[in-house]
Amino acid sequence: MSSLVRRLTHALDPVLFARACGIDPDAMQQRLLSSTSRKVLLNCCRQWGKSTTAALLSLHEALHNAPATIILISPSQPQSTELFRKVHGFWQQLDGAPRAEQESLTRMSLDNGSRIISLPGSEKSARGYTAHLIVVDEAARVPDELMVAIRPTLATTGGRIIAMSTPKGRRGWFFENWNTGEDWERISVKAAECPRIAPEYLADELRDLGPLRFSEEFECQFIDSDTSAFMSSLIQQALTDEFEPFLHDRR
Repeated sequence: MSSLVRRLTHALDPVLFARACGIDPDAMQQRLLSSTSRKVLLNCCRQWGKSTTAALLSLHEALHNAPATIILISPSQPQSTELFRKVHGFWQQLDGAPRAEQESLTRMSLDNGSRIISLPGSEKSARGYTAHLIVVDEAARVPDELMVAIRPTLATTGGRIIAMSTPKGRRGWFFENWNTGEDWERISVKAAECPRIAPEYLADELRDLGPLRFSEEFECQFIDSDTSAFMSSLIQQALTDEFEPFLHDRR
């Protein structure tokens, strides 16, 4: 296969691009890689491979939709840097990839005009950019103010946002948009659906973590905070006007 044909094939098929980077994606990873939705929410278990898949998507955008600016955001700079390292690692091993004009531990500029930038989960750090792809890792754990600040960076590009996370409580931007947000493609992956996680490991985790914490970490369930006196489902049941009037018997 000539280099031109290979580049065209990879541009049209992100799954083949992932394989060229040394990753053979499973069925749900292929769904995320192949999605063309502008707004994607990924609610997935721990260790499914969301960072790896997001890194592949980011590099594909930088190479095949150039010039593009890709913003990687996590709750902290070390987490964002780790995601950037995955992107950088795939770029290093890919034959024929554009040359880097500038490189650091947190960002890279390619000679095709694309930039990949990792940022901490701070509302102030997210302002001032124009982006074509935003990847938010651990989106349930970043401040709501950050999500308000980052989305306008897509206003003039028609770009995409992919927010991915394991659940954390029944409140916040990620929870609200997963349940009631409009125009989002929602992808959910439980641990039992991941071919790389052994059933024996899950059985151990269920025993050690208990059913509530296990359901959050491995079954994509939004559970109440440990500090809640009552579960929100019980509170909602209590908030009703459907009750029988109390009649006092004066006899």
